[in-house]
Amino acid sequence: MQANYRCYVVAPAHELSFTLEIFSKITQRRPGGYMRIALASDERTSLTEFLIRELQQRNHEVLRFGAIAEGDPEVDWPQSSRNAAEAVARGVVQEAIVCCWTGTGASIAANKVVGIRAALCADAETAKGARVWNHANVLALSLRSTSEAVAKEILDAWYSTPYSDDEWNKRQIERITSSELLSLQK
Repeated sequence: MQANYRCYVVAPAHELSFTLEIFSKITQRRPGGYMRIALASDERTSLTEFLIRELQQRNHEVLRFGAIAEGDPEVDWPQSSRNAAEAVARGVVQEAIVCCWTGTGASIAANKVVGIRAALCADAETAKGARVWNHANVLALSLRSTSEAVAKEILDAWYSTPYSDDEWNKRQIERITSSELLSLQK
């Protein structure tokens, strides 16, 4: 789905063009609906192993960061989550999943990257809502509390739920975009 975003802030043209280019890139899927997905975690756990297998079984390409990547020196959650989010913002991957013990820190770190809308989801309904109403492009999960069965339900909801394209939701995303641009100007 190609998203159209309007922004109502006064910003230098190069910043606005760059931000809109990011949004264009992060909404593009690979042919056949398969995507390249970044996965970051500060620990290698049964959940991260499950996520890798599950994403690969869905024919997505997985780009790993942190403790689950061979030789990545940045294993702490702030940097591994940021690196995965930056891969989304640069268009290297279409989406990302970031994990830490609670999922909260990974979500916060990812949301520091312009153009990222990370959502910490503990169930499928929250994942659906994050996609529909927030156009979330980064999924944050708790390593402590997310079982493999719940993770599968979350992934099913996340990847089967499109962004809403109704006018009200578009305005909300435009407001988020405007806020990001304003913070860049300060």
